[in-house]
Amino acid sequence: MNKKSTLISLISLGLLMLIACSAGAPASTQPSTTTQNNGSAPANIARVNLNTASDSDFLAAVPGLGNRMVREFMEYRPYISIQQFRQEIGKYVDDAQVAEYEQFVYVPISINDSDSETLEQIPGLSADEAASVMSPMTF
Repeated sequence: MNKKSTLISLISLGLLMLIACSAGAPASTQPSTTTQNNGSAPANIARVNLNTASDSDFLAAVPGLGNRMVREFMEYRPYISIQQFRQEIGKYVDDAQVAEYEQFVYVPISINDSDSETLEQIPGLSADEAASVMSPMTF
């Protein structure tokens, strides 16, 4: 082979290698959706506030969420508990889908006005710990 055809072959080979490498790269730079040890929320994804998130916040944060569900999320504001979210959104989708949505959203809570199930939405707080917080203190 002459020098010109060798150079063209090397350039072509380099381009093919770049194409092959880019095909194996992830299509998104979003954080992984692996779950934490306790199985609650995805470990590397920040939840969005149901009471303040914009429609674009919801669409960016919740995989597969369509515009119709964004409207439903926003229609019932302000949410006072995660139970209210479950009840209202459960009118449109099944319990499994509501649970999937809950991995990406939260309702701001007031500890003094919450029940143990609402407190359980705090990442890392177990059901036993939430119940303990709710139990009356004795001195």
